[in-house]
Amino acid sequence: MKSLLETDAYEEIKDRMEKLNENSERLWGKMTVGQMAWHCQYPLKLAIDNRENNSKGNWFIKTFFKKSLYNDKPWRKNLPTAPQLKAKEPKEFKAEYDKLRGLVDEFAKLDSRVTWYPHPAFGTFTKEQWGQMQYKHLDHHLKQFGV
Repeated sequence: MKSLLETDAYEEIKDRMEKLNENSERLWGKMTVGQMAWHCQYPLKLAIDNRENNSKGNWFIKTFFKKSLYNDKPWRKNLPTAPQLKAKEPKEFKAEYDKLRGLVDEFAKLDSRVTWYPHPAFGTFTKEQWGQMQYKHLDHHLKQFGV
């Protein structure tokens, strides 16, 4: 599985993101390209902030979904999105894209970080799993918009 903490995967994601624009059409789902760029920021912010928490994660989610975050099997189209991660109003593509691009760059620089606190919903991840999860999430949504 590719990882956003690996140079080749990071460069690939950046190159694919460059192909997005305000007119990019989704191939599935309901999000606009601006909403997708907004949505993809949250997991990156969570990893970058790397805040200590007492969460052991949600047992159901950890048991039935966690491994799918970082394995090689692609996610199916139209997976449900957590309510707090759904954009309820239009999002301006350029502004959200610029924020997302900055977060992708910032996350990719964390390859030497030693301490990674647990994800509030999924629990403990290794550094490698954090990188794989970020790559897989971005890959899924870039495919959603044909790039």
